[in-house]
Amino acid sequence: MVVLFMIIFSDLLFGFSHAQLKVGFYNKVCPNAESIVANIVRDAAKSNSHIPAILLRLHFHDCFVEGCDGSILIDNGGKSEKMAFGHQGLQGFDVIENAKAKLESVCPGVVSCADIVTMAARDAVAASRGPVYQVETGRKDGFVSDVKFADRMPDVKDSIQLLKQKFIEKGLNEKDLVVLSAAHTVGTTACFFVQDRLYKFGSSGGSDPSINPKFLPKLSSMCPENGSINDRIPMDPGSEKIFDTKILDNIRNGFAVLQSDAQLMEDPITKGIVNSYSGGGSSFEADFVKSMVRMGRLGTKTGSNGNIRRVCSKFN
Repeated sequence: MVVLFMIIFSDLLFGFSHAQLKVGFYNKVCPNAESIVANIVRDAAKSNSHIPAILLRLHFHDCFVEGCDGSILIDNGGKSEKMAFGHQGLQGFDVIENAKAKLESVCPGVVSCADIVTMAARDAVAASRGPVYQVETGRKDGFVSDVKFADRMPDVKDSIQLLKQKFIEKGLNEKDLVVLSAAHTVGTTACFFVQDRLYKFGSSGGSDPSINPKFLPKLSSMCPENGSINDRIPMDPGSEKIFDTKILDNIRNGFAVLQSDAQLMEDPITKGIVNSYSGGGSSFEADFVKSMVRMGRLGTKTGSNGNIRRVCSKFN
């Protein structure tokens, strides 16, 4: 069942940089802003069932570099943030630009691209039958997009210790790591990100021993050793279009597709968090919403620290 969550935190707890963010920021200055974004996301998802996962990934990749400031959207040649190795395969830019163009026609110069990315991710979760929740808005768009700032993106080959460290550096914790990784419940990944885990794992080669022997033949058949690295496979086989907790069951039972997801069972803290969601999804949905709101506050620009772009792919 879809649940409505409204998450409100004290501004004092999270500092001044978040003080200007609030639920309903555009209610008076652009009353239809959120519904416009929601309609565009819904229409895009009808045309392409992968859109929800694409927009969720775009939001994560934006927030994890320079903060949730729309820097991932900038097309600035080879130095653009989006050109980083860890951002390869990112899509959804057209959906954000479509929403921006519509908003500019209704409320010119009011709604930031950074907020559109955040709202679109929220609507992507809803489009996947996940929790419906409210997000804080009021972000400005950043002035920097540079590939050199993206070298601390989490990677599928990272150890659990490194994954935890990268999240801690951003002010996120182990629970955030688990529940945000569980966003892999929707979407696909390229065989490129699975090949080494299947055929060249560790110093001795072969397959990752954490892969359940019952799952290994299926995963190998989806990404054969001499097959195309560009072939795409679901990250949550059998449930890749529905936001649910099956991904956590798969991780728990050795059926994780991505090595980084499997790593969650290699640490007592993250393993305990994964296991805590066994048998029920209501608490997971609430925790996921909290983590999405927390991530949405990373490095936000407000006031003179940013501006409102006219086109999301270009600085004004």
